[in-house]
Order: sequence, then structure tokens, then C-alpha cells
Amino acid sequence: MKVKIFDENHEKDLEKNINDFLSTLEGEVIDIKFQVGVSIFAEEQVFCFSAMIVYEGGKS
Repeated sequence: MKVKIFDENHEKDLEKNINDFLSTLEGEVIDIKFQVGVSIFAEEQVFCFSAMIVYEGGKS
């Protein structure tokens, strides 16, 4: 079993990177965990979109 971690500032970037990874994956996805973090810096909201894919076989 292996994991792949993704961390992006924009949800569309996260979506693209996950889809790119899945399109080349030669193994089987076991689970996908998704999380959003938000913080305030000065008067700006900063978002962190992350996901962890648990999979077997295929590329690392």
C-alpha cells in the first residue's frame, strides 16, 4: 500500500493534479481523503486544499 499527498492553494489546481495522477495510475485506489484549511493573514484569507490518495501497486 502507498500514499500520495497533494497540497494546493486553489481547489482547481488540486483537482487537476489529482486527475493527472489518477490518469497515469496503474494500481487501484483504496481511499481518498480531502481537507481544507483556512487561515487569516493580515486582512486576507489563505486557503489550503489537500488530499491524500491511498492506493496499491502502480507508480509511486
